[in-house]
Amino acid sequence: MKLLHLDSSITGDQSVSRILSAEIVAAQIALHPGIEVTYHDLAIEAPLHLSPAHMAAFQGAPVESEALANNLALGTQFMEELFMADVLVIGAPMYNHTVPTQLKAWIDRIAVAGRTFRYTEKGPVGLLPPGKKVFIAASTGGIYSGDSPAKAFEHSETYLRGVLALIGLTDVTTIRAEGIGMGPEARVRAIESARRTIAELNPLQRAA
Repeated sequence: MKLLHLDSSITGDQSVSRILSAEIVAAQIALHPGIEVTYHDLAIEAPLHLSPAHMAAFQGAPVESEALANNLALGTQFMEELFMADVLVIGAPMYNHTVPTQLKAWIDRIAVAGRTFRYTEKGPVGLLPPGKKVFIAASTGGIYSGDSPAKAFEHSETYLRGVLALIGLTDVTTIRAEGIGMGPEARVRAIESARRTIAELNPLQRAA
């Protein structure tokens, strides 16, 4: 088995999404000893945002820049890793009501018509192999779930689920830590709640 682990928070050791994504990965390793893990810190190694030069290269123009060539190769690598992965773990903090731009840049490289999805008369169809499992480690400063009045401003998890469904990934579980910006005690409670959810996903840990 192969697991692809992505982090996108820019807050380093202070990141709640990084804490949770690492614990989700650890739980998967416990469940599947020998699973092969590929890790990307997108805050450090995100692909460049798409540009006119990228579009020209996609349309067959010669690539004369070494930096562009390397970046195109990185995008190809990201797509290949996604196809090979059995499990995908995404650390996704909410920034200004949506995902970090670094994570969006990765998405722009793997959500490609004709490669990971195709258009049909009945709508888009995902092209990724079936059976892949996705975990989203989501962290938010406020509360956006349930009947929260801020729910209409949540464009992070809903966006991720939408774009994952576009490419054929529909088995998605979200582990949320909400309200981490509402004071130290709220942050601790949110992390503890998320950790309980992670434990519930692991039958070995539940039986211990």
